[in-house]
Amino acid sequence: MGTDENKTTTTAAANAATRYTVAPGYRVNVRSGPSTQYPIVRALPLGATVAISCQKNGEWISGPYGTTRIWDNIAPGEYISDAYVRTGSDGFVAPRCA
Repeated sequence: MGTDENKTTTTAAANAATRYTVAPGYRVNVRSGPSTQYPIVRALPLGATVAISCQKNGEWISGPYGTTRIWDNIAPGEYISDAYVRTGSDGFVAPRCA
């Protein structure tokens, strides 16, 4: 148990604590990958907030927060377009997904 292990735990906890609001009035489809070609795995309820574990480029999507190709990984195997998430940025706000 060295300092590196503690840093990883602290970073993971800090990332999990940041939650972002999904656009009001939208039930956003959650997909298994960063494109509308991937199957829908569930839909977020109205007023949802999400924690973004990582982000990656995928299909271009237009939504209430602009047009982007950034997709947010919100859980293992679950992606939503960043065009529906109020991150306060047009760029990446989390590490890139592997």
